[in-house]
Amino acid sequence: MTDARTDGQLAADLAHEAGDILLTIRADFPQDGDPKDLKSAGDLGSHDFLMAALAQARPQDAVLSEEGADDKARLSAERVWIVDPLDGTREFSERPRDDWAVHVALWEKGKLTEGAVAMPARGVVHSTVAPPPLPDPHDGPLRLAVSRSRPPVWLPTLVGALTAELVPMGSAGVKAMSVLDGTSDAYVHAGGQYEWDSAAPVAVAAAAGLHTSRVDGSPLVYNQENVLLPDLIVCRPELAEQVLAAVADLGL
Repeated sequence: MTDARTDGQLAADLAHEAGDILLTIRADFPQDGDPKDLKSAGDLGSHDFLMAALAQARPQDAVLSEEGADDKARLSAERVWIVDPLDGTREFSERPRDDWAVHVALWEKGKLTEGAVAMPARGVVHSTVAPPPLPDPHDGPLRLAVSRSRPPVWLPTLVGALTAELVPMGSAGVKAMSVLDGTSDAYVHAGGQYEWDSAAPVAVAAAAGLHTSRVDGSPLVYNQENVLLPDLIVCRPELAEQVLAAVADLGL
């Protein structure tokens, strides 16, 4: 290592710094510009920064980024950074929406060990360094974080089974962190994701004491040859049994 910071602090710092870059790109982009170009500028700007910063701070480590080529040498590496330079490109391009994020996670020898999720437009970074305490249980219906733009076809059935109310929002990281900050009680996804979509949110959520798993209750496994990791559950620990049972009945 060539950087004295701990891995956890490095993850938090890089997520924050990438977020600052994204805020600048967003602010400087012409108001009448094509949203597709803003998405591309954000993806590339954040990715380039993270790759350069990790190469300098941890030159021996492998990196898996949504925006980069997948170097299969990572499969034999002991340490792999899994990053999503811009989670929620659609929301990023829809100014002034704030439900987008930056993900930086570290996988070591078979498990996630550190992670950070920055929500730059909100001025918030959640990380494994000092995860916040879980808020008190919500006194009311279970609140389910869901996609604001692509709700799954099975959602009404799950809502009925859990007697839940919906909390629509953007990126996967924001949804997962909404359980951590008390905006929602559970996030269930079964529509297709990749390792970079969930690695950092899962690392932070688990460090804070939340339940994290596949929809069948099995562990989430990272740094696989096939980076598709299509489903997950993040929820308050006391709700895990109830949520898993309801999801099992869906046959996902």
